[in-house]
Amino acid sequence: MKQIFIAGNWKSNKTTSEAIEWLREFKIKTSNFKLKTTPQVVLCASFTLLYPLKKEISRLGIPIKLGAQDVSPYGAGAYTGAVNAVQIKEIADWVIIGHSERRKFFSETDELLQQEVEQAKSAGLGIIYCVPDDTTIVPGTVDVVAYEPVWAIGTGKSDTPENANSVIQTIKTVSKAGRVIYGGSVTRENVASFIAQPMIDGVLPGGASLSPETFYDLLVALAV
Repeated sequence: MKQIFIAGNWKSNKTTSEAIEWLREFKIKTSNFKLKTTPQVVLCASFTLLYPLKKEISRLGIPIKLGAQDVSPYGAGAYTGAVNAVQIKEIADWVIIGHSERRKFFSETDELLQQEVEQAKSAGLGIIYCVPDDTTIVPGTVDVVAYEPVWAIGTGKSDTPENANSVIQTIKTVSKAGRVIYGGSVTRENVASFIAQPMIDGVLPGGASLSPETFYDLLVALAV
């Protein structure tokens, strides 16, 4: 049985107090809940939240890993405003690279993303590499690929599980990626249908991760 990989992406949301409250409510909800298989859960948050989240996760004993949402394509040095991979590795285990919003709003190119991958890999970070389709080049060193059709991001319209499975099968064949997950309007109602597909190894929920209740609901849906 495959281990499910779930990476919640908070995007540019939450203050420190809101993030801590999320963890405390999530802890209460999951304290007496057991899944048939233990998913690998990653919570990807803004840089400002990673350290306080790390402390609270440790205090509460929650089995969640932390991820950043971006990484500098450069190492340490005169790169004002950039957060490099070694700095991230001090407080997180994963990083999202190539999210469609980074490509769209920050003009990140495949070449730049390759540099980010190299920096993240050299620091020992796990990499969640996002692609909009099965023709996008995937660097060979990434750990998880996330297929996220651009038209499904934040629109409430998801791909069909069958088509997502077909696209992901092609991604696996071409890129040799070991794990590929689906992202794009993932909800409590549709998550099980995606996970049931043989090629889909997990999900990358955005809006559904913002509330501890809805994120918990995703886990409950997977236990059915």
